Amino acid sequence: MAITPGRIISSLRVLGAMARVTATTLVDAARDHLERSAVDERARWFGRRVVEVLDVELTATGVDRVPAGRAYVYMSNHQSHLDIPMLYATLPSPTIRMLAKKELFEIPVWGRALRAAEYIRVDRSNHAAAMKSIEHAAGLVRDGVSIYLAPEGTRSRDGSIGKLKKGGFHLALETGTPIVPVAISGTIDILPRGSKIMQTGVPVRVTIGAPIPVEGRDVEGLMTEVRDFLVKNVKTATSATT
Repeated sequence: MAITPGRIISSLRVLGAMARVTATTLVDAARDHLERSAVDERARWFGRRVVEVLDVELTATGVDRVPAGRAYVYMSNHQSHLDIPMLYATLPSPTIRMLAKKELFEIPVWGRALRAAEYIRVDRSNHAAAMKSIEHAAGLVRDGVSIYLAPEGTRSRDGSIGKLKKGGFHLALETGTPIVPVAISGTIDILPRGSKIMQTGVPVRVTIGAPIPVEGRDVEGLMTEVRDFLVKNVKTATSATT
């Protein structure tokens, strides 16, 4: 896809929105006045802003399947860095914090804002550190905060669903928190892995499944159920837009 001035400007505008959210979060944190509700509002605003700037044709189904009033562990496939704003623009829970790879926390300024806003750093190369991250996430869940993670652990290169990792499933089981599977299609066409310039006017579909109770379940069974949902709905969503 050709890199045009319009695409470059749109990409810069997305980065500008990210900078705005980061700056206000750091200012509030420095004043010891960073409220969870303010982070929620900014995350939602960022999601909507990305949809607007990139002229995303966003369709979300299944929002009504998720009852209000409790925390969930959301799990989706991972196509692009643009998955995150699309999810903040569509997922129904008012407060959601995300598990993110340690490299994002090492970005100057941005990493400080992520920590201040209660996002969860995951170091998959260090088992002890990874377990501490799960404990951190469990504490947030018990405090009513929903958690999002991508159990594939890395972005897909071709949109297919990779092998799922177990950490998030242990988190759901240990806290007794239902898992909400979420299938995303289309973000890979906006910003595929390895690209820095975003495409505009791309259809994106988010399919939200019904919460999966975890009581009496095991990790392997939950992994199979979530993966089956992702494979089925990513394929369906992809075929619907081609």
